[in-house]
Amino acid sequence: MSYEQSVADPTVGQWLEKPIREVDGRRYRRYVIRTHLIRPGEKLEKTLLPYLQDLLQPGDMLVLGEKAVAIAEGRAVPLKQVHPRPLARWLSRHVRSLGYGLGLKRPETMEMAFREVGVPRMMVAAALGAVDRVIGRSGDFYRIAGRKVASIDGPGPTTIAPYNQYIVLAPRQADRLVDTLARKFRCTVAVVDVNDMGSEVLAVSSPSEGRVIRQLLMDNPMGQGGQGTPLAVLRPLPENRNHAPWAVPVGLHPAGAVWPFPGGADAPVEWAEDLSE
Repeated sequence: MSYEQSVADPTVGQWLEKPIREVDGRRYRRYVIRTHLIRPGEKLEKTLLPYLQDLLQPGDMLVLGEKAVAIAEGRAVPLKQVHPRPLARWLSRHVRSLGYGLGLKRPETMEMAFREVGVPRMMVAAALGAVDRVIGRSGDFYRIAGRKVASIDGPGPTTIAPYNQYIVLAPRQADRLVDTLARKFRCTVAVVDVNDMGSEVLAVSSPSEGRVIRQLLMDNPMGQGGQGTPLAVLRPLPENRNHAPWAVPVGLHPAGAVWPFPGGADAPVEWAEDLSE
């Protein structure tokens, strides 16, 4: 999909509601927002404004996917420009599959990990990862390699073009961005790394909200493939109301409900099929 095609897409700007989720006894509505195709060099505080202006409510938490933030920073590297060293090719052959995408099993992605944190650190991480396999434990590889490596996104079969031909590195200025957006929208803002294996908060303007945001995104409502929803709004439900539990009408796909201008429980609801198809 080109930038021009994404802008012309009639679904761009829609807020798609995902199932209500509860954390610490508080229930939250969760909206994911279709956007245009983010491009390198974008000023997200300006280009994301039309999707959010006058629609956020007091108490809302705004979430941005780290991949969109990194692309806007210019941290997307064309795959054809990455030439893996022999050590990267060798080590990539020994990476354990995580069940989604190739990750560091792709030599080019491993090469970018070497460039991000250095060969010595990667080799120590790999050695501890090998020990983990023997003793039946996991997690030490990324604990040593660090968040920069864990956040590297290699291209996959469901990645939106043209980024299916790019490796996207971790954003460098996520902390600065969340602070800027928090001042602009007067709400908590976070940059997250979310996939089907879990969620991590990379930066958040209100640190006390980080754990709640991570828990609310554990089921990956923003998607991982071609959904085109790098924005999410987490909205707490009033504590003094008894809201009916989430239910999907018979015969409809449980993708969610669309409010072109979200108005909450009393707004008319148009049920939509999964936009990723």
